[in-house]
Amino acid sequence: MDKSIGYDRPLYILPFDHRGSFEKGLFGFKGELSDEQTARIADAKRVVYEGLLKAIDDGAPKDRAALLVDEQFGRTILDDAHNRELTTACPTEKSGQDEFDFEYGEAFAEHIEAMNPTFCKVLVRYNPDGEAGLNARQKEKLRHLSEYLSHTGRLFMFELLVPAETAQLEKVGGDKVRYDQELRPGLMVRAILDLQDASIEADVWKVEGLDRAEDAARIVEVARHGGREQVGCIILGRGEDEAHVKAWLRTAASVPGFTGFAVGHTSFWDALKGWLAGDLSRADASLQIARHYRSWVDLFAVGQGG
Repeated sequence: MDKSIGYDRPLYILPFDHRGSFEKGLFGFKGELSDEQTARIADAKRVVYEGLLKAIDDGAPKDRAALLVDEQFGRTILDDAHNRELTTACPTEKSGQDEFDFEYGEAFAEHIEAMNPTFCKVLVRYNPDGEAGLNARQKEKLRHLSEYLSHTGRLFMFELLVPAETAQLEKVGGDKVRYDQELRPGLMVRAILDLQDASIEADVWKVEGLDRAEDAARIVEVARHGGREQVGCIILGRGEDEAHVKAWLRTAASVPGFTGFAVGHTSFWDALKGWLAGDLSRADASLQIARHYRSWVDLFAVGQGG
């Protein structure tokens, strides 16, 4: 069955589908993981999940709360979240790749069906001025996924990153802040249009932070054009500090069509580091994560006038 396009209900996501950064950055593991190492990473992700549950117990709206976690380390978390009737998302991309590819190759559909998340999520680095062959290869794989999700009635969450090309950075004197402010918003618009023209239809676009409300409004406009009125947009934290995250959340919340956020690293990284170092108990680490998540929820709701 082909489904209609779009999901415009509020989505307050705690994402912890990071894989490479947990393996190498958090634990310092290299090479193929042992069963014990895999279990340690899975347990760290369980601490993050416990933080989300604490936040919900403390008043975060369950019908807006969502989690994004991977199959490799989060299978039991996804099972538990299903039992609690929480909104879930699970990634299909191979972690840490400049070019999109499926984590499980052509078996991607079997894994989606086994995990049965509310959303199938992809993270894609796509610059419309990037290498043409790279963009074409990515679009072909993503179109294949989009068609599968449409035919099976599943929801598609598209995380779009637009890394700067060398020539683009040169235009702004190598200043990445200027790139983010002056060039990236327009490139994001072109990227979404490119992907839509390639028959890649996201229900939710998960996009990098924007400093100006007019840029956020333009993203909503292109995401929803051509009969896509129910498509939602959410803002991501991109691992930035709290000041950046709060500014981006305020901007997004002020723009109709932005329905929520996905802030992961800024929510949990320091808490997990403290727990692993023995400076925080497990309960205190999950409480710190819960408080961060609640602060994003409250800020976004206030920004929307709620």
